[in-house]
Amino acid sequence: MTKYNRYTRFRQDTYQLLGNAKDATFDLMDSIMTTRNAYCLGDLSLSPFFRRKWHSTYEALEDCRPNRNQLMKRYVQEIPELEYVLLAIDHTAWELKDAKTMKDRGYQHSAASKNGTVLGQGYSTIVWLPEGERSWALPLRHERITSFETPISKAKWQLQEVCKTIQQKVLVVLDCEYGNSSWVNQTADIQASKLMRIRSNCCLYGEPEAYGGKGRPKKHGRQFKINDESTWWPTDATVEINDPKLGLIRVSQWQQLHFKTASQQKLSLIKVERLNPKKTGEAHRPLWLIWVGEAFLSLEKVWSQYARRFGVDHWYRFALAKITLDFTFFKYTCSM
Repeated sequence: MTKYNRYTRFRQDTYQLLGNAKDATFDLMDSIMTTRNAYCLGDLSLSPFFRRKWHSTYEALEDCRPNRNQLMKRYVQEIPELEYVLLAIDHTAWELKDAKTMKDRGYQHSAASKNGTVLGQGYSTIVWLPEGERSWALPLRHERITSFETPISKAKWQLQEVCKTIQQKVLVVLDCEYGNSSWVNQTADIQASKLMRIRSNCCLYGEPEAYGGKGRPKKHGRQFKINDESTWWPTDATVEINDPKLGLIRVSQWQQLHFKTASQQKLSLIKVERLNPKKTGEAHRPLWLIWVGEAFLSLEKVWSQYARRFGVDHWYRFALAKITLDFTFFKYTCSM
């Protein structure tokens, strides 16, 4: 099958899964992808690819009910046969401070805000990160986090649904919002390996001592405080890599650790250090990661796979820059 035929088939399959008003919705999708600038939703009706009048842009959004599960399965079909599939999950907030009647509006965490929160809606996105040095991502699901969900529970559900349709090994990379016992416990039964960044003020625990025969067996061993080097013990593995862009990298690993409230879920702690100092002479802050699940990657490759997580951030920037003034279309479709 040629690339053109594959592309045509993908469009035809997508069209069939859009539900009601699929003709107007499909025209609107083409209009969005080919319009350089649009300052309101009605501007999209001026595209030569939108063969209807301006009010059909609103009616298409109101009537369309795309089949999300079937669309996700269709997207997954485009993932080639790989040694493993690299996914990323991220949570972002859309500020809606003036939309007082907006459904599920509430306080959302936002690193860009001065006080760390904004008034609006939260969204969770799970994407596939293609192989190679590519700073892009292909979304599989992008959904609003309702008032009875949390970012972690929503991400867990999204990962579970995607993993049902993927036959290869799965590795999902996540930011420090998910580097905690709640995420590790909730995703324990999902057949996927997880690589998360962890905050430097976290405390982990080693394996407990052998049972002495009296009382309840201990669940925890020695404390491993990431910000207190005096609590560390010798590493289980250490490698040094000469990266052409970042210089000399040292990767250290401690195995068989766990969170206090997730003692049954074993993890590996990984420290990534850039040994070459900054131009100012200061040392780079180390990156702390945890790996949970089947360890099918060598230590030399783990840190570089986490670096690919930033593809999801680039996708967010693309979505923000591409879709209309105040992103009305994007917010409306994702809130359905």
